[in-house]
This record gives sequence, structure tokens and C-alpha cells, in this order.
Amino acid sequence: MREILADLRESWQTGQTIGVGTVVQTIRSAPRPPGASMMVTEDGTVSGSVSGGCVEGALYELCQEVADSGVPVLQRYGFSDDDAFAVGLTCGGIIDVFVEPVSQTAFPDFDDVAADIAAGRPVAVATVIEHADPAFLGRRLVVRPDRVTGTLGVDRIDEAVADDVRGVLASGATSVLTYGLAGERMESGMRVFAASFQPKPRMIVFGAIDFAAAVARQGALLGFHVTVCDARSVFATRARFPGADEVIVSWPHTYLQAEVDAGRIDTRTVICVLTHDPKFDVPVLQVALRLRGGQEPAFIGAMGSRKTHEDRLVRLEEAGLEPDDLSRLISPIGLDLGGRTPEETAVSIAAQIIGRRWDGTNVPLNETGRRVHQGADG
Repeated sequence: MREILADLRESWQTGQTIGVGTVVQTIRSAPRPPGASMMVTEDGTVSGSVSGGCVEGALYELCQEVADSGVPVLQRYGFSDDDAFAVGLTCGGIIDVFVEPVSQTAFPDFDDVAADIAAGRPVAVATVIEHADPAFLGRRLVVRPDRVTGTLGVDRIDEAVADDVRGVLASGATSVLTYGLAGERMESGMRVFAASFQPKPRMIVFGAIDFAAAVARQGALLGFHVTVCDARSVFATRARFPGADEVIVSWPHTYLQAEVDAGRIDTRTVICVLTHDPKFDVPVLQVALRLRGGQEPAFIGAMGSRKTHEDRLVRLEEAGLEPDDLSRLISPIGLDLGGRTPEETAVSIAAQIIGRRWDGTNVPLNETGRRVHQGADG
């Protein structure tokens, strides 16, 4: 829902009833992950996508029907060999899309949820997407770390779902939870889609150079909250880094340690050290490479030639870092795409970050036997 949030909120505030379709489950290869959404307003305006074009035409009509009727629908779209004209996914996968009406009457808490998401406050929405009693479909709980609003209709169900969704929210995941009709765990009959919204993951780029501007733009495209940091105020300016969310003038290691102490570094954080100057990169890498547990970044990469890399390793060893610390450093940063420009280099860095996040092989797809779209079932 995040990608349609602004448009959905604007339509909700005008009093419209909007038909919203959300991918809640994927099977085999699927073009969009769970949580991807598409909305249709009362005047027929479309925002978002659930399949990249395969089923949007059919979903458009279904969103309008659901908005008119007020009755939610769980719809499956898949590939059909039997009917050449069937609406489905040409990739051969299957997606389950839950289509529901969103309005001030149907979802009175939506504006508060949207405000939390926009402000980076953690919140999750749990929606009943399947139940033997149709009256339960579309009922919601809004779960925050400190409170729960809404109801699914039965206290026992609310308690079980709220407890489980807090775990989903803590991990930043999106998941379908299964219960018995009275909220019993390990039984079936009711399915609940839990969509969690955590603050954007962070990308911190150290070094206010031309490559950093290109990396910042790529980071923003990937959904990161991007910070550029450099000790040189003449280079670290908003004008030079319009793609960054914030530009900080500080010694890199001082800034990073302050962020660590404030609890703003976590396992989703990406750190790109682009200074390739030992007086900047060695101190900040000493801080980054020693982080462990819930503050261990997902990615720590440093720019530089192979000679620079070897010199950097010697300096880090002299500073007391152990082999286990150094093994976490990705240097030289980026995939070997043969690029030359800052923009091409930034693409290679972004590709490596994506590959690390999803355990990609970094091998051309035509040379692997893996599915094009990797899902929860592989």
C-alpha cells in the first residue's frame, strides 16, 4: 500500500469510496510481492500495480464492483493452459489479490494509519481475507507497538491476532496468518493478512563526491532514506545532493557513532563508504565493522581500487580489527558491469545491494535455472 498511500489518502479525505486490490499471497513466479496494491477512484483514476500489467484490466473492473457493492473479494489470478483468453500471469505464477472498499465509513482509522506511515512510525494493519462467515471479510485491526484499535468481532480473535501481528511488525514483514474460526492457532478456517509498515531502511553514503550523488539517487529509487555525510562543508550541500533526504556535515566516524548510540542503525541499514581517503574511511569503517546483533548493518561497502583496498585492510588490521570483522567489508564495492560513469557505477552498487538483500546469484538470468521472480516458496 505504501506506493499508493498519498493518492489513497487524498481520495479518502474527499469522502470517496475507493476500490483497493492488494497482493496477499504469491505462488511460484510472480511479478509483484505481497503488499503491492492498486486503487481505482470513483472517477476511474488508477494508481499502483499488482502484476506489472498482466491482470490490471480485470482487477480494474473488480475494484469498481467492490467499491459499488461494499463487499470485499479474495480473487486468484494465475496462468491457464486451458483457456487462451483467460486473465492470468504470463510468467506462470499465481497471485491472490484481496479487493476491498476503502472509505471513511469502511476504514475510519485509515487517516491515522497513513499519518503514521508517512511519519515513519511503525504500524500494522491486519485484515480478515478469508472466513467461513462472509461478515468477517474485510474486518481490520490496527496494531502499533503500544496499542491496538479496531476489532475483528471477537475478543479472543483480537487478542490472538494482535499478539501475532506485533511479532510481524517487529520484523517488518508482511504475512498471511491462519487461525481457527474462533482465533485458535494451528487451526484453519480464517486467514488474516498482516501488512506491516516500518520506517524506510537507511542508506548512509559517506563522501560528498560525484559518485555519491548518483548512489543517493539509486538509493532513493530503491526506497531507502538516504543520508550523505562528509566533513567538508564546501562539498556536503543540499544543492549537490538533491536526491538525498538529508546532507550532514560531520566527520563520518563521529556521525556514525552518534547514530549507533541513538539506536538509529539496524540490520536493514546500508553503508556505502565512497571517500577512498584513509583519514575518513578507516575511522568510519572501524565503527561500522564492529557492529553486531541488532545494529549489524545489512551491507558495508567501500569504494577504491584494489591497491586502495589492500592498503585499507592493512590500516584496519593495525587499528585492531579481527579477520571476522574484515570479512564483512565489501570492497571494492559494486558488481563488475564494466561501467565508467558515476551513474553506471551507482547502478552496479545498487545491483550488489539488491543481490545481497535477496541472496541473488549475480549471474545473468539466462545462465541460471532459477525462477525470474523469487518468492517465499522459492
